[in-house]
Amino acid sequence: MQTESIQYGTIAMGLLGGLALFLYGMDNLTSALKSVAGPRMRDLLSRLTRNRFEGVFTGAFTTAVIQSSSVTTVLVVGFVAAGLMRLEQSIGIIMGAQIGTTITAQIIAFKVTKFALAAVAVGFALHFVSGREVVRKYGIMLLGLGLVFYGMNLMGEATRPLRDFPPFIDLMTRLENPLMGILFGAAFTALVQSSSATTGAIIVLASQGLIGLQAGIALALGANIGTTVTVLLASIGKPRVALRAALVHVVFNVLGVIIWFAFIDQLVEVSRFISPAAPELSGNARLAAEVPRQIANAHTIFNTANTALFIGFTGVLARIVTFLVPEKEGTQQRIAEPKYLDEELIETPALALDRARMELGHLGEWVLRMLGKAPRLVFSGSAEELSHIRTMDSSVDRLQESILAYLGKVSQRTLDTAETRQLHEFMAIAGCYENIGDMMEIHLVHAGHGRLRAGVKVSPETRQIFDPLIDKVFWSVEKATRAVASRDLSAAREIVEAKEEINLLAGAIEEHLAGRLVAAAPHRLETYRIESELVENLKRIFYFAKQIAKRVLAADVGVEGEGRTA
Repeated sequence: MQTESIQYGTIAMGLLGGLALFLYGMDNLTSALKSVAGPRMRDLLSRLTRNRFEGVFTGAFTTAVIQSSSVTTVLVVGFVAAGLMRLEQSIGIIMGAQIGTTITAQIIAFKVTKFALAAVAVGFALHFVSGREVVRKYGIMLLGLGLVFYGMNLMGEATRPLRDFPPFIDLMTRLENPLMGILFGAAFTALVQSSSATTGAIIVLASQGLIGLQAGIALALGANIGTTVTVLLASIGKPRVALRAALVHVVFNVLGVIIWFAFIDQLVEVSRFISPAAPELSGNARLAAEVPRQIANAHTIFNTANTALFIGFTGVLARIVTFLVPEKEGTQQRIAEPKYLDEELIETPALALDRARMELGHLGEWVLRMLGKAPRLVFSGSAEELSHIRTMDSSVDRLQESILAYLGKVSQRTLDTAETRQLHEFMAIAGCYENIGDMMEIHLVHAGHGRLRAGVKVSPETRQIFDPLIDKVFWSVEKATRAVASRDLSAAREIVEAKEEINLLAGAIEEHLAGRLVAAAPHRLETYRIESELVENLKRIFYFAKQIAKRVLAADVGVEGEGRTA
């Protein structure tokens, strides 16, 4: 009994330790890939989505590169929420991501575990010896890949004694029942939160001759369902569009499994036909030689076939998830809440900073709403309308605080020079927007209340004189917001070059006000004070818009220094 107990303990340690190394290596590999390729993948996703077929290619390529379909989905949800991509376009990318994730299984199915420790050693050396940040990241990638293979090797060695263990053989026999295999694969994947881990474990068992092709396919089908739990959990607390994207993933995968359930026997035959055979072997040795490649190929076949089947129904899928998750009525909030700050992306600074940039655009939209009303309310607004400006400023303060808190968390991660520069500029931009909001909430609202208390009435002629300056200042903040949200450097330069025009418009108003100061009109001094205060505050608002533009240009210089072309 003691010998058997020790043997069970050894097997358990090998399996759990190998799985831990596999997951840790995959996490390091994915994080490094996201860090190196994340910004480029973000740009690719935003450009190559003109139709559903480009979306499939983009999703497959992106996921194959960064080794994470969940990260691809998170990026897509952000684009949909930002209005940069329609839900129908996102569906194509989500489908493509399922194809891209099969690359992991294909790599694992090749007999590469013998190079595991070499990859660990070289990756470790690159990470700890090199002084260049990019080389260090590639070292982490190679180290992670080595740990993935070494973890698989440990799991394989641990399961070797199970070849002759009757209870385990009985369990594997039960998994030959497709329904049992699918349920077990789904449960295991939901538990470990990684379909790659499930696929790796399946191929390890197959490489030991412990599992047949039919059971392996059933388990892989179950993994496709189990992985949807991760996406659903990630959508909790997110905008409703995020839940719709998660439901697309669920509907697509579950329907695909339901369809293939009736054709598992045919899938077995096809995967055997296209996979290498080893007729010179027999028994477990032949299973170990043939089944890993067959499972990997079957995995690729059913994900590719599912995409081909459903690609013509992206519009139908969009309508289904929109019906299941409709917009809530009466959900408009008095205080704005962040739309794009995703906590899950903080581990990948390049992507987190992109979300912060999008949220700065959201903050700019709220400032523009205030600016579209506040200056003219100084002349004609009621006490209630002026109080509404203060309420709007609460939203600006809320968004600014959220952005700074998010950037504070990002700053605790390892950042390269360009990312550090971007982070500092984004913090400064958030401060500029808050200053614009505070100027309207404090000074312009105060001036409007002063007009009401003094009973001052501003003539239509005077209002018309202010219109060009008010419009130009609004234009500058609007351009600044476009420069931030869309990385529009030409818009930023236009603002910087508009300083002389702003000064001319303000000078003309000041000259007009000085000429009217001697006019015999009631409340002339109080009117002059209110009008002069408005001119000065409009000039200050332009100053902050210009600062935002300069910060955008400065942030982009930092990115260009790392190799990005504007």
